[in-house]
Amino acid sequence: MIKVENLRKVYKVGGEKVVALNNISLHIEKGEFCCIVGTSGSGKSTLLNQLAGLEKPTKGKVKINGQLVSKMTEKELATFRQNNIGFIFQSYNLLPTLTAVENVAFPLLFRGEDKAVREKKAKKILKDMGLGERMNHKPGEMSGGQQQRVGIARAFVGRPKVIFADEPTGNLDSATTEQVMKMLLEISQQNNITFVMVTHDPELAKMAPRIITLKDGRIVSDMRNGVSLLEEDMLISQQRSQEENQTASRPQADRQ
Repeated sequence: MIKVENLRKVYKVGGEKVVALNNISLHIEKGEFCCIVGTSGSGKSTLLNQLAGLEKPTKGKVKINGQLVSKMTEKELATFRQNNIGFIFQSYNLLPTLTAVENVAFPLLFRGEDKAVREKKAKKILKDMGLGERMNHKPGEMSGGQQQRVGIARAFVGRPKVIFADEPTGNLDSATTEQVMKMLLEISQQNNITFVMVTHDPELAKMAPRIITLKDGRIVSDMRNGVSLLEEDMLISQQRSQEENQTASRPQADRQ
């Protein structure tokens, strides 16, 4: 679903160049739930911005569902996001004057769906998330955990192919954080949605099937269900190299 090739991002700060991402390559499969972790300044938020097309790379490519996101114009990106991508933010980013139903239904407006259809979809997903009694409440009338669940419902309502989340539990207490994380995992798996989340919390990341760790703009660890993909790639590369060397060393007649 997501393919990154030799991604590099360099920022100019004063007279100096700061390398935020240093030749990153990775694949994220359809329906995969992936956490990107790292300390402050590791490049994890920059990587998320690159994947979502919010910033242009200095070098390299980002493809989502076979489409070259890194080369799209702003107009092309807007259309692509409407049909393929959902976002969940740490600060919820709900519109304060709208109810929960109206906030969740809002992204569907840009798809041209009728109001009745939009509200029906919004009400269903809010009920699924245990917010049936909060549908007509505005953000200021809800707790932080309830607001974040509204934000999650808004991201999932359009059934996007990919959802990006930037520290989605950063403003929540530990008990609510665990509830929200389980909810994200469950809904993503049920709908086969690719989910990419940035977090600074390694304990939270342990709940995810795949954990990518960044340091100084490089991937230093890539684990899927406890198995290192970096080591797996290295072994495959070594095996291919051995096979090529064996083929090259065989007599010409044998190769024919």
